[in-house]
Amino acid sequence: MTDKAPFQPGSAGRFTDAKAALACVRDIYERNTAYLRDRFAAYTQGDEEGGRNRAYYPYVRLTAVSGAAVDTRLSYGFVEGVGVHSTTVTRPDLFERYLLEQFTLLLRNHGVPLEVGVSEEAIPIHFAFPNGMYVEGDLPPDRLTKLPDLFDLPDLARMDDTIVNGTFDGGPDAVKPLALFTAPRVDFSLHRLRHYTATAPEHFQNFVLFTNYQFYVDEFIRLSREIMEPTGDADLAAYRAQYDSFVEPGDIVTTNQNLGGTTDAPAARLMRMPQMPAYHLKRPDGNGITLVNIGVGPSNAKTITDHIAVLRPHAWLMLGHCAGLRQTQRLGDYVLAHGYVREDHVLDADLPLWVPVPALAEVQRALETAVERVTGLSGFDLKSIMRTGTVATIDNRNWELRDHREPLMRFSQSRAIALDMESATIAANGFRFRVPYGTLLCVSDKPMHGQLKLPGMADRFYRERVDQHLKIGVLAMELLREHGMETLHSRKLRSLAEVAFQ
Repeated sequence: MTDKAPFQPGSAGRFTDAKAALACVRDIYERNTAYLRDRFAAYTQGDEEGGRNRAYYPYVRLTAVSGAAVDTRLSYGFVEGVGVHSTTVTRPDLFERYLLEQFTLLLRNHGVPLEVGVSEEAIPIHFAFPNGMYVEGDLPPDRLTKLPDLFDLPDLARMDDTIVNGTFDGGPDAVKPLALFTAPRVDFSLHRLRHYTATAPEHFQNFVLFTNYQFYVDEFIRLSREIMEPTGDADLAAYRAQYDSFVEPGDIVTTNQNLGGTTDAPAARLMRMPQMPAYHLKRPDGNGITLVNIGVGPSNAKTITDHIAVLRPHAWLMLGHCAGLRQTQRLGDYVLAHGYVREDHVLDADLPLWVPVPALAEVQRALETAVERVTGLSGFDLKSIMRTGTVATIDNRNWELRDHREPLMRFSQSRAIALDMESATIAANGFRFRVPYGTLLCVSDKPMHGQLKLPGMADRFYRERVDQHLKIGVLAMELLREHGMETLHSRKLRSLAEVAFQ
């Protein structure tokens, strides 16, 4: 419990040291959220003394006074043009490493202090509980009715994506955004992530794999648990030692025995799996690999990427199955997407269809190299199992039951070589959120050539390819990490008037 009143709106200080600025942000956030938690605990016991209980998010502000050239070798870390740039901030404990990097770059590039203070953006009571407490759960009806009168509740009007979508317009003299997401928008997604994946946001890693089949999840679990096991092979032990733990839905943690971890009694498994379970092969620096089973369809793909984006990952990739559209393709062939036909429709209001979603060279090279290493094929021989081309994403799983002449004509005109229901959504949201993206699919059926996805054919396909495909995805992520993040965050993903934060 704390008897300290919350910090009120206003400047708390100006800082030329990134660590000092972050410490100030942390002090404001911790004191103000602690106040709300304490007042809510009192409210549940009938205490309404003092009327409305309100506390505010911290803010970070930079006032650029010169248009002098800055170091633009990175695609982020600087503001464009003179003026005031500001953002509200939440969960400095979760974003410590990220915020420290952003603050350091801003101070280095602009040579002016960062201002930290208390904003006028109220913290909703739900978001004062980082672990996602359902505050209404234990309140009797009379207490629940009065809740909005005494505490701020989440307000959807305060957490939209106008900054991300490039539609924010505060006028020529307005304070410009410093980050893509405001604090309420981040908090909303952090709570949604726990709901959808049954793992805490703290476990998510900077490299994310998405899949639409449980078979990939099973293999990722097997591989991750194997990495946690001790080995007498020095080279293998060195590889395994980069990952310190493996986390499964329900926040079930297995520690790496190569690093002194112990084998504990198995934790209780979830009785019911969440909608999109997540699994995390963790590194101490956060640059491990997260796998999310998004299920089938573009709606899930948009939903989960909308929320993971606030964690500012370094890359995400789609690994899944697709329909091969060419006679020359075989079941089990790989498709490396270099373009997308977007007929998923879930992003039409956020990213116009006329906006191209380009292939990213760094990601494409990593995926191709991973396929070469895992399969042992290279050069011209690689073409025998992998095609590079356009992937069409559609929102109708049973498109085959329509008059197929119409989609057939569009596939031919677009030069599409594969069809699925998630890849274009994952890529388009990566483009929208400035998260590097890529797609590697595996042909599971050829409906236009009489090879349908039937149980017997699918079982054989899964046995032959799923292990290899998952290994390719993991290796591609490791290659991206080794190559470095400086070139991964491409200018192709940044707009004309871009925010400073990565």
